[in-house]
Amino acid sequence: MDVHEAVKTRRSVREYLKTDVSNLEIAEILEAGRWAPSGLNNQPWKFMVVRGEKKDAFAKHTKYGRIITGAPVCIAVFYDVESGYDRDKDMQSIGACIQNMLLAIHSIGLGAVWLGEIKNQHAAVEKELDVKHELMAVIALGWPTKGTQGDAERKEMQDLVV
Repeated sequence: MDVHEAVKTRRSVREYLKTDVSNLEIAEILEAGRWAPSGLNNQPWKFMVVRGEKKDAFAKHTKYGRIITGAPVCIAVFYDVESGYDRDKDMQSIGACIQNMLLAIHSIGLGAVWLGEIKNQHAAVEKELDVKHELMAVIALGWPTKGTQGDAERKEMQDLVV
């Protein structure tokens, strides 16, 4: 898929088929995240692939828990504070990492949604997952059900350029 097409056609998908996502597909998604740009090439992210009961256990820490429990797999994205050098720049890099993964997910025909509200309960999720890194977001993903990818509107370019 052409990168411009992927950028313009990717949508947040919140409903998935029960079909599993293969380890090979997960590896391809994580590889895309790994290649995101970062300041000083510090790569301040960590990933955790979460399935089954572990996924269902942390779903209670967000108002979007039904999306997490409905997804065959989630990728929790963390900030590795020890590898960081400038929090603002590191957050921007983690955002680029997540976007890379979302585009990779879309390019192989899967659907996903970037869940950021769960960060409000990051300490509880980190404890639930037994991880020492700071939760940034969860990507819920799977094979999309029919009709779950709607149109998206964008502001006019003249409203964005200053």
